[in-house]
Amino acid sequence: MYKRIVTYLLFAFCLCTLGAQKIFVRGYALDDEKYAVGFATVQLKGTTTGVITNEKGFFDISFPQQLVEDTIVLKFSCVGYETVERVIPMTSEKVYNVVVTMPRSSTELEQIEVKGLRRQISTMTTIDPTQLKVIPDASGGNFESILTTFAGVSSNNEMSSQYSVRGGNYDENSVYVNGIEVYRPLLVRAGQQEGLSFINPDMVGAVNFSAGGFDAKYGDKMSSVLDVTYKKPSKFEANISASLQGASAYVGSSSNKFTQLHGIRFKSMQVLLGTLETKGEYNPYFIDYQTFMTWKLSQKCEMSFLGNFSQNYYKFVPKSRTTSFGTISNANRFKVYFDGMEKDIFRTYFGALGLSYKPTTSVDLGWNISVFNTNEQETYDIEGSYLLSELDMSGVSDDDDEKDTGSLGVGSYHEHARNRLSATVAAVAHNGSYRYKQNLLQWGISYQAEIIYDRIREWETRDSAGYSLPVSSDKVGIIYSLYSNNDLISHRVQGYIQDVYKLAVPFGEFAFTGGVRFNVWSFNNDVLVSPRVTMAFLPNWKQDFNFRLAAGLYHQSPFYKELRYTQQDENGNNIVVLNNNIRAQRSFHLVAGMDYFFRIWNRPFKLTVEAYYKPADRVISYYVDNVRVRYSGENDAIAYTTGVDVKLFGEFVPGTDSWISFSWMRSRENIINDHYSVYSNMGNYLGEVFPGYISRPNEQRYNISLFFQDYFPNHPEYKFHVKLVWSDGLPFGAPRSERYMATFRTKAYNRVDLGVSRGFDASRDKWMRHIAPVKNIWLSLELFNLFDIKNVNSYYWITDIYNRQFAVPNYLTGFMVNFNLSVGF
Repeated sequence: MYKRIVTYLLFAFCLCTLGAQKIFVRGYALDDEKYAVGFATVQLKGTTTGVITNEKGFFDISFPQQLVEDTIVLKFSCVGYETVERVIPMTSEKVYNVVVTMPRSSTELEQIEVKGLRRQISTMTTIDPTQLKVIPDASGGNFESILTTFAGVSSNNEMSSQYSVRGGNYDENSVYVNGIEVYRPLLVRAGQQEGLSFINPDMVGAVNFSAGGFDAKYGDKMSSVLDVTYKKPSKFEANISASLQGASAYVGSSSNKFTQLHGIRFKSMQVLLGTLETKGEYNPYFIDYQTFMTWKLSQKCEMSFLGNFSQNYYKFVPKSRTTSFGTISNANRFKVYFDGMEKDIFRTYFGALGLSYKPTTSVDLGWNISVFNTNEQETYDIEGSYLLSELDMSGVSDDDDEKDTGSLGVGSYHEHARNRLSATVAAVAHNGSYRYKQNLLQWGISYQAEIIYDRIREWETRDSAGYSLPVSSDKVGIIYSLYSNNDLISHRVQGYIQDVYKLAVPFGEFAFTGGVRFNVWSFNNDVLVSPRVTMAFLPNWKQDFNFRLAAGLYHQSPFYKELRYTQQDENGNNIVVLNNNIRAQRSFHLVAGMDYFFRIWNRPFKLTVEAYYKPADRVISYYVDNVRVRYSGENDAIAYTTGVDVKLFGEFVPGTDSWISFSWMRSRENIINDHYSVYSNMGNYLGEVFPGYISRPNEQRYNISLFFQDYFPNHPEYKFHVKLVWSDGLPFGAPRSERYMATFRTKAYNRVDLGVSRGFDASRDKWMRHIAPVKNIWLSLELFNLFDIKNVNSYYWITDIYNRQFAVPNYLTGFMVNFNLSVGF
């Protein structure tokens, strides 16, 4: 019944905004060699109605039927091309698709430059920022939602902005905004605690992403790099949006020497969290403000400031939880009644002042000072009384309730935490570049100070059938505890130098990038040197191919969480100490890739294939619980990851970008010197077993993702967006057990999100002239988790007095409807 109502709402949403019939002509402008002619003018002859083709040569022009009689005449013009006219006979159709060839004029000399823009000479992929506004996102507007549809990138929690790249964990991804690395909160342990990520999608101007094998200038993280540049507005622009998940607004303006961007975001996950199985009073909210300003001091000198304040508040008063799990032949139910509450707050400040100077046309110099501070508090006292029972599923239909047939166990637990963490990172950096003939020389150096105060007080008690766990005859114990009272003040010096060299040969063009990076950290006196090289080959073949090969060394120096090593005192309490003997994790990347550009249905497509191999040593092992990564605190493993990523990108529908990605991966690690003893049934010692290589915590062996866009026939103002993810489950084991015991795997993560939107534009819809200065309005309807699939990303473990353990799944969010209104100025 509920989904039928949603279907009616969707149908009504489409009908209520149907406008008058118009004539639509769409298609492509191509040159003689079938390359796109971008930014060409397409004009309805004899009128002032016209549009501009995009960078792919696509155009979409509409006009009232009364402007034409029996033929449509379109005029195509562009600098460097001959002006052509296309005559289209009128029929009963309202939509016409055409492909127009524009011959080059004799003065056109920019063919090589046009080709160069289309080719990728490194592992960095360019992302179109406009796609960020249309992709359905259950997390409420996180920039990273688009990354999870890319090959090699995966996520198993729609409430979180965290993502895993090629088997790495969430802490192995670098994020840069305007060339400055940004950080995420350190204490977050569940997706529902998160607010929004640092990046504000409204302010983004350019995006580049690499899943491995990136250049020396992009740091030492072992998995990926996301490089975001905020835009500089050339005129006044503004946007306001609101939905059931929150609201956002931004404004930008420009004068002769001054540009400014201001953005504010508010997010509340209250409606989405209401679909979880744990019922209670959810009161989460997130708010942040960002600004990016530039001052042009002279023709050669510019100053900039990037600032951010964010506060994430999470309050939760649980009431009850009912979870059914297992199979039809072995079904169980877990019921819990709660008392207590959780209250968390994460507050961050960030500021960066930059100065750029261009003494000559070939030299660029830059300096910046940045400060990041986070203050985090996590407090909870939650008591739960639970009943674990068996279910009788025989003869049960979809509308029937399962019947309890017997109790497997009763008990209670009490979880307590008073955690505080404060971290400040201050940095001074210089970077520069020098162009000389076919070379681009780049360099950078920075000094960074880190001040961290960590206070942890966590414990958990459990009672099963009247017995405290673990069972002891002489004392009442607790099943888990963690205590930390650590301060850390350290200093880092980092730098890099690299050169990009292009070489033209008769059969194509080569591009070489070679560089080296160094890192010195005062905490353990590590001196790290990381050489890297990339080669790309652009052949002069009839078929449009592009090849690249990247290799390099990556030393991921610990930040803070990796340093925490747990020791037990005489009473069995876990005490956190900082391991100053720890070394940077080391990984070697070998990446081979290929791009194939082709056209189908006179529309552009790109097939990308990358194969990679990443061995690593000095690995700090870890386990993942929801989104929290807990490290062993020592270099205790070696590992490797290998796989293949495939992505097909193109215009499956004219004028809209869609893509499908497939990834296969194998990620394994070997814990050094781990072993266990084997005994016979009679208790005789048989020997030691060394488990060897086991699956790493973030090994998702396969991942298929899709982002598809379409529009309704005859009504391109109606847009349709689908995001699909189908990925393997993650390895897991019982908490606080040995790593080799993590032999289980969660169920596959499957999810479909659907969005339908209706756009109004002042240049097309005459009624909008009465609400100037509004330029466009978008109404959107989003259906999250369309098929109401119960995905799992963690488990709650129940232990009885016989030490038997039951893994109760923590299900993620269910089906939800969201409405969104966006107004642009």
